[in-house]
Amino acid sequence: MATLAVWKFSTPSAAGEASTRLQDPASQGVVVVHDAATVSWEGAAEKPRTRQLAGAASGPLGGSFWGLLFGLIFLVPLLGAAIGAATGADSGSLNDVGIDDTFINKVRDQITPGTSALFVLCPDAVVDTIEAELAVHQPAELIFTSLTSEQENALRSVFTE
Repeated sequence: MATLAVWKFSTPSAAGEASTRLQDPASQGVVVVHDAATVSWEGAAEKPRTRQLAGAASGPLGGSFWGLLFGLIFLVPLLGAAIGAATGADSGSLNDVGIDDTFINKVRDQITPGTSALFVLCPDAVVDTIEAELAVHQPAELIFTSLTSEQENALRSVFTE
């Protein structure tokens, strides 16, 4: 099983700082990270800034997944659907792979101007290890959805074709 975990931070820069802390154990094989991205939302900005983590671009999902997910979460829902149509995926496809409206809405409600978030797709078993690595950065909340093996495989097939 895999987990899409989102750690919310109380400042716009904290997720970027936390992602740096996560890179060492990931490169040493202490934790497994399939894909990861950050969202940083300055207080005065109209929309958040997103960044796929270095090394994650070669991950199984790539930028089209993050673009679709962030479009559905942070942009006008119709724009998110247009992005999905352009990439050959839609919100129905995400629902089929365990990323449902409840998860999307919870992230949308929590990640607001003045905050940031670290998004990590990882094996279910390492969420606690990653959370321990990030504790020094004091994440305000953990939001996650678990994906069955079938959902994870479907997610990969949607975004790797």
